[in-house]
Amino acid sequence: MQPTFLAQQLDYELPEASIAQAPLAERDAARLLCLPGGGEALIERGVRELPALLPPRSLLVLNDTRVIPARLFGHKPSGGRVELLLVERLTAIGPSERWSALGRASKGLRPGERIALGDALVATILANAERMLEVELTVTSEGQTATTAIERIGAMPLPPYIKRAAELADASRYQTVFAAQPGAVAAPTAGLHFTPALLERLVQAGHELAYVTLHVGPGTFAPLRSDDLREHVMHEERFDVPAATRDAIARARAGDRKVVAVGTTVVRTLESAADEQGDVAAGPGSTAIFIYPPYRFRVIDVLLTNFHLPRSTLLALVMAFAGVERTRAAYAHAIAAGYRFYSYGDAMLIGGADERS
Repeated sequence: MQPTFLAQQLDYELPEASIAQAPLAERDAARLLCLPGGGEALIERGVRELPALLPPRSLLVLNDTRVIPARLFGHKPSGGRVELLLVERLTAIGPSERWSALGRASKGLRPGERIALGDALVATILANAERMLEVELTVTSEGQTATTAIERIGAMPLPPYIKRAAELADASRYQTVFAAQPGAVAAPTAGLHFTPALLERLVQAGHELAYVTLHVGPGTFAPLRSDDLREHVMHEERFDVPAATRDAIARARAGDRKVVAVGTTVVRTLESAADEQGDVAAGPGSTAIFIYPPYRFRVIDVLLTNFHLPRSTLLALVMAFAGVERTRAAYAHAIAAGYRFYSYGDAMLIGGADERS
């Protein structure tokens, strides 16, 4: 059967100059393109105006994952340079830890090879299958764990479209102010706009805050390689929904209050944890959910999100929520109006569309 939505509908032309290469001086100074519900005209605002732009007494759900400095650089005994991108710790924290990782080296990486990662760690390649490595990281001095050594020598894993090396400022700016649970290798970028003061103003305005955790993996940047979206396999990511968040969502829905997802990671978490009636279950889980048009959303009413890459799963999710043509028109407007795109860029506030097609 011919799919109703093709990856080519996610294509658009973006000038290189539109890709934000660094954060703004102030997190909440970003522009905000609003797509009200019901197909109303676009509205240009700023992130600082968010408390007044949201429906009354909204429940905002945020992702409190913490980005780890997952990019490690080292050398083989031959002197060849190696770069590792850690994806997930597979064993308990200790002086020796097994991790899944992506690797890059001039002559490939074979099981048994040892890589010196500065003066802190030695990585031993245990397995190399389907582009994913399994490595054992061992500290070179007593009294440390591999995790603490990673925190000391690792670099923030900036996305590939940021064409510069990670800097000291990225350690804080490529991290939300509410980050609490370490494990992500990419930031939940819609959350980067929030400051402690903005969060406080949201509460003072009568809105409620709740948190989930989804550890963002490198699959978030994986492009769609087939025009038939049914052939795309999502990278699995771990999530957790606290009982307090489950209860907050239930109260909001019972009181006819709007649930606002701060970022696509929150959408994927809540949609994965919800049943057909939209009741969200608490607890840990994992998801490989791929949301694209047409899709019936069961939990969220409003979406705050950044602008996403062409032909990406994240743009497909936005189109499923806002409508395909409406999203394309909004992106064309944003490009013409000089909005900043991607992780360090500006944001959209989407109230949803009457006809999500």
